[in-house]
Amino acid sequence: MPPREKYQNRIELLQGTLDMLILQTLQWGPQHGYGIGNAIRANSGELLQVETGSLYPALHRLERQGWVKSDWKQTEAGQRAKIYRLTPAGRKQLLSERDRWSQLVGAISGVLNPSKGEA
Repeated sequence: MPPREKYQNRIELLQGTLDMLILQTLQWGPQHGYGIGNAIRANSGELLQVETGSLYPALHRLERQGWVKSDWKQTEAGQRAKIYRLTPAGRKQLLSERDRWSQLVGAISGVLNPSKGEA
C-alpha cells in the first residue's frame, strides 16, 4: 500500500479517547508502553496505531492524575522496562470514560440515523 493511501486510511483518535484506550488496555493487566501500543493496534484490527510521541505523554499524564502507576522491572530479555498498571482510581475513571463514550456513540448514531418522524 503506498504511503499516501496508508495515511488516508488511518483513523485519528478523538481527544481523550487515547486515555480511555490506555486505561482499558491496562485493565487486562500491567504492561510496558510498547506492549500497550501493540495491544491497541492489534485489538483495533490494525486501524489504530498510537505513535510514541502520543503514547508516552498520555501515560505520564495518566500517572500524574493517579490513574496509572509505574515501576521499573526487568524483562524476560534482561532489559529494564517501565511497567504501567491501573490504580483503583484509574478503574473508576475507565468506567466513567466508557459511559461517556457510549453516550457519544449514541448521539452520533442519532445524527447519522435520525428517526423518520424527526427528519
